[in-house]
Amino acid sequence: MNSMQVKELRRLALLAVFILMIGAISVSPQAPAGTADETEGPDGCTSIMVGRLASTDGSVITCHTCDGNYRNWLNIVPHRKNPSSAKNKVYWGTLHTETVDDLRGKILKGEIPEVEETYAFLNVAYPAMNEKQLSIGETTIGGRRELENDEGLFLIEELERIALERTATARDAIKLIGQLVKQYGYGDSGECITIADKKEVWHFEIMGAGPTEIGGVWAAVRIPDDHVGVSANIPRISELNLKDPDNYMASDNVHSVAEKMGWWKPGETFKFWKAYSGRKPFSDREFFILSTLAPSMKLQKDAEELPFTVKPAKQLSVRDVMKYYRETYEGTDMDMTRNLMVPRAARGRGGAAPAAAPEMVKSPIANPWMSADLVTLLNTLKPDTVTRQRTIAIVGCAYSQIIQTRAWLPDEVGAIAWFSFDNPAQSPRFPIFSGVLALPKSFEVDSQHKFRTDSASWAFRRANRLATIRWGATRRIMEDAIADFEDKAFTELPAIEKIAQELLKSGNPEEGRKKCQEFVTQYTNDFARAAIDKWNELGDTFWGMFARGF
Repeated sequence: MNSMQVKELRRLALLAVFILMIGAISVSPQAPAGTADETEGPDGCTSIMVGRLASTDGSVITCHTCDGNYRNWLNIVPHRKNPSSAKNKVYWGTLHTETVDDLRGKILKGEIPEVEETYAFLNVAYPAMNEKQLSIGETTIGGRRELENDEGLFLIEELERIALERTATARDAIKLIGQLVKQYGYGDSGECITIADKKEVWHFEIMGAGPTEIGGVWAAVRIPDDHVGVSANIPRISELNLKDPDNYMASDNVHSVAEKMGWWKPGETFKFWKAYSGRKPFSDREFFILSTLAPSMKLQKDAEELPFTVKPAKQLSVRDVMKYYRETYEGTDMDMTRNLMVPRAARGRGGAAPAAAPEMVKSPIANPWMSADLVTLLNTLKPDTVTRQRTIAIVGCAYSQIIQTRAWLPDEVGAIAWFSFDNPAQSPRFPIFSGVLALPKSFEVDSQHKFRTDSASWAFRRANRLATIRWGATRRIMEDAIADFEDKAFTELPAIEKIAQELLKSGNPEEGRKKCQEFVTQYTNDFARAAIDKWNELGDTFWGMFARGF
């Protein structure tokens, strides 16, 4: 490399620092990826599903990243008994509220009769887990716009809530949602929810039924126990064998709506994704996850469709799944930073530059979440320096959770939502057990509208944004802190489970259950507060590191 090339690289690096500083501070939204099949932009989500025989410990796993500027306050809605005359209010516009009591954008869409008793549940933007270990992940899949009908009563998040309040198994949740949609209508765009109980996990896709029908059209496929599935914002359900109700379910209009709209003709092979989407039924995220889980299958990106699920080459632990949610494709041909190399800073004796050509290393400002402005600048200066890529971990994530259900443990401690705020590659996860009664008050304050010191989410967001500005200098510090919390959680988990089970047996059943729930509540809250304190400390550390500029 000659001296002119070295000077040019240094010039590019200096310009990049300036633009990255601005982009990181303003938190530019992630633009859509450049590939034709990855079109969902910043508001996409990723859900991985693991059957009990595909996991190392027999857990059933479902997941969710809430990617986009959505509500990230959360709380526990308690178990309740309801009077016979009670009504259950159904709202639209809950995804952009700032606190539990905020009415921002909320509209009372309607009411349905209440049931006698409802389960406690983890109330996030897309309600996630109840006290019976029923757990739900979500990804928006779009589908054909002609199917949307906002006269329907339910948005997907409200269907998730009702299912968690009223059911304990994935099959019952699917049947209830089907009944509610048929009676009251579905008013949302195409959605996928991944529903797990203590024994199995299902992939469920739903859309409206068109402008003349208030109901909805849906299909659900069970993930084989020894397989893994993934949904990343594109309809994926293919052929349906409705003669096998143990593994397939669908609305009674699943064929007739497609025929009426001209998307399928009797006699043709019916594929749900082809009829109700028409898009290629996988993106880079599905391809990456499935192909790395089962490399011997030699999956191809140019295939018409991928297998709906794969049997992994080895069983997955919960920590393996966590690693997937930190994925930015580093070291692959989809790595956005692979071309951002600069000369390693080095000086000879007496300040003279060394005679040998400098070693090329990754620029300290290179990171997989570069703003659109920085990418445009780099590609203007030198075409094709960076190819934008929609990674699994993104800076625009509101929150994420990896939920494992465990049939061999009592419900109070059996399910765990491994929850994190903000970018899942930069934040620690803390365990929220299915028996938890309450969460820290700072969890009930959002971070999508403005900076607030009473919001837990902002502790993580502040440190993470500062770290991103000079990722080469901060990455090891942050990743070590994440590993420390992860190691702590999995080291302590066996003892926590043992104590919880012993408490359940103390006193009468009601007393034992209360003691167990109070114990796991205390543990979850203490763990979460420790993580918040650490990320506040990291934020202060990074400010100190950058005191003289970025």
